[in-house]
Amino acid sequence: MKIGILGLGLIGGSLGYDLRSQGHDVLGVSRRESTCEKAMALGSVDQASIDLSLLAAAEVIFICTPIALIVPQVQQLMNYLPISTIITDVGSVKTPIVEAIAPAWENFIGGHPMAGTADSGIEAAQRNLFVGRPYVLTPDMTTPKTAILIVEQIVRSLGAKLYICQPEQHDRAVSLISHLPVMVSAALISACMGETDAQVLQLAQNLASSGFQDTSRVGGGHPELGVMMAQYNRQALLNSLQQYRQHLDEFIYLIEQENWVGLECKLQSTGKNRPKFVGKF
Repeated sequence: MKIGILGLGLIGGSLGYDLRSQGHDVLGVSRRESTCEKAMALGSVDQASIDLSLLAAAEVIFICTPIALIVPQVQQLMNYLPISTIITDVGSVKTPIVEAIAPAWENFIGGHPMAGTADSGIEAAQRNLFVGRPYVLTPDMTTPKTAILIVEQIVRSLGAKLYICQPEQHDRAVSLISHLPVMVSAALISACMGETDAQVLQLAQNLASSGFQDTSRVGGGHPELGVMMAQYNRQALLNSLQQYRQHLDEFIYLIEQENWVGLECKLQSTGKNRPKFVGKF
């Protein structure tokens, strides 16, 4: 099968490695000629170009650009494609993307692989990145079943765990476990930097160890990604932040009241529930 990849970064490059290893002919498009050359040299794609028309021959195309570019890039790409071409994306927000593209392109399926690293670019691409990781598809009521089956088969061939849900369900879920942690983690760093005693602040920075590293990691990531999460998943993220604030207020109240029994019960509950979210990969 000829498979196109628009956007040759971490996700696009990693997809290319795995799809080529299965015998697919992979066509890649990037905005930079240097990225195209590197992707071919690394063996991530068979052909690469800065010209969207290269993807006209692809049967399935993965859109692996930043969220803000997905819709405009697909709108440009449509001019080169036969109507039979299947398009899917890898954006971390689904509702606005599906609502914008699905009415204009029948064979579109929203997608989101929950995989990645702290690094970016074609150099960060790696083989087997998706093995054992969740991969969400969000077809709507009008998506042809044949198109869904083809994308499902590709996702399963990557070794990913396939989940299918509505775009709105996806966005609410990721707002809780992906987008909210970024904001909470960033707020933690800001709170620490708000310490007005320079000696205390310096001491805190010197003493920060694994606990702080774990809870602050995502808040220290690329600011553009955080802004895009908030911009494109605004309402779901606001709802999650409000829920978080309610629980934070509860902790404040328990400590103010010196209700150590209540605080212990709360921490017992959170300790019991944490394994439901982590340790699966």
